[in-house]
Amino acid sequence: MREKPSRFITFVTERLPNMRRDVFQAIADPTRREIINILAHNTLTLNRVAENFEVSRPAISKHIRILTECGLVTIKQDGRERYCTANLGKLKEVSDWATQYRQFWNKKLDALELFLAEKKPKKK
Repeated sequence: MREKPSRFITFVTERLPNMRRDVFQAIADPTRREIINILAHNTLTLNRVAENFEVSRPAISKHIRILTECGLVTIKQDGRERYCTANLGKLKEVSDWATQYRQFWNKKLDALELFLAEKKPKKK
């Protein structure tokens, strides 16, 4: 008789797929960032995407699936081929998030620049 999975395992397995749909988690991986970069310039088949990497085709398919789940890549079937296209509009969420911190640090660095300029000895 098979054991019933624990509540923790059930919780984790139900929640993990939703975590993958997060744009921030998707771009955390360097391979996925490079896939987005490649697809930003061209629509390619899965095999053509995989040719750019030294990992297995199934590993690239897994990365593409994660990127698709979060909306950064769309796949269109044409006969036997599956064509991948980047959806860069989803990166606006990341850009908006980073902008608030960019403004914060720009203010801090501007204040530091003024402070250092005031402390700099004047040449005679």
